[in-house]
Amino acid sequence: MKSTKVSLFLIFLTVFIDLLGFGILIPLLPNFAKISLHVDETAVGIAVAVYSLTQFLFNPIFGRLSDKYGRRSIIIYCLLLNALGYLIFAYTKNYYVLLISRFVSGLGGSSIGVAQAYIADVTTPQNRSKGMSVIGAAFALGFVFGPLTGGVLAHIGGYSLTGFVSAGFSFSAFIVTLIMLPESLPKGKRNLDMLGEKRLLDFGAFKKLFLDKSLGLSVIMFFILTFSNANMFGTFALLGKQHYNFTDLQNGMAYAIIGLTSAFVQGALTFASKYVSDRKVITLGSFCMVVGFALLPVGTNFTQLGIFVAILTLGTGSLQPVILGMVSKNSNQKEQGVILGLNQSFSAIARVLGPLWGGFTFQHLGYQLPFWTGSFFSLTILLFAIFYFKEHITPVPHPN
Repeated sequence: MKSTKVSLFLIFLTVFIDLLGFGILIPLLPNFAKISLHVDETAVGIAVAVYSLTQFLFNPIFGRLSDKYGRRSIIIYCLLLNALGYLIFAYTKNYYVLLISRFVSGLGGSSIGVAQAYIADVTTPQNRSKGMSVIGAAFALGFVFGPLTGGVLAHIGGYSLTGFVSAGFSFSAFIVTLIMLPESLPKGKRNLDMLGEKRLLDFGAFKKLFLDKSLGLSVIMFFILTFSNANMFGTFALLGKQHYNFTDLQNGMAYAIIGLTSAFVQGALTFASKYVSDRKVITLGSFCMVVGFALLPVGTNFTQLGIFVAILTLGTGSLQPVILGMVSKNSNQKEQGVILGLNQSFSAIARVLGPLWGGFTFQHLGYQLPFWTGSFFSLTILLFAIFYFKEHITPVPHPN
């Protein structure tokens, strides 16, 4: 039990330090692209989507490799790639270099499925959702401190300084992992016959996700959740700048509210997971998402935006670990890496489509549309949870 807690703390620390760098950069990227590189909102959406498209291609590959060679080495290499991507961003002077930096950072970010598999290795099925909240908490806290730090750094030293500091955080996470993080998958438990090992896109592996009804529906819900959220990836900072007249620092504070609320939710789930069913969490969470997304573009000041963001994040923060836990519990133990990697690839597709749609609609159809799109798709999760969850989702873990 003590060993499990130590492993969870170390993977939390690794992801948190790395996500500090991500949190510093992502709120500033849309305005950096518009102001410094002189591109439009659609191009901003493309820059955000490149990151996710790279993850779509490489998440299952890294997941398969981790099933065969272990989790630790994949995480280490990805942290170095992240640091390199942020370093390239620091020297970005044109749009094409920005795309290169997002591609390299996308490679580095393709280890999230491996980190989830790491948690699956060291937790029981009954504690899986609780374990997955560790990564959610790391993301959340990265979004508390990262955007605030990014806003201050951009004000003091410009966008280049934010790239250098982000690279420094990822390199620090690399050092921590290299020295302290133990391997979670012993050689005797590794899958030497990797699913789709020789293919970049193995459609048979993707098909495997949907052979099991509960697993397939869990993946679909995670896709919808991610797509709903991704509509605001490239547009939330633009909304703050154009509709609310925020500075970079105020945008950073808005992102910090997202992270703080999400961290609170993740912590609450850690204690409540034994007492509240997945269905109830998904029902309440998706309702908060519907309301939060709908209200975001109609506020008039920072206080209203903060309230709307908190409502939205109550939903997203609760749904993510619960649905991830459902995906993991319905996967075979020897294929945790590849299944969670494939799930991350589907969510990466959502993170490609979301920013593209969000950037296009923000520019051509009105700034409200990306957020109302998120509200509409969140409504589909709510309706499923109310009317179809009991019928279609198996409530107990599958035997391995």
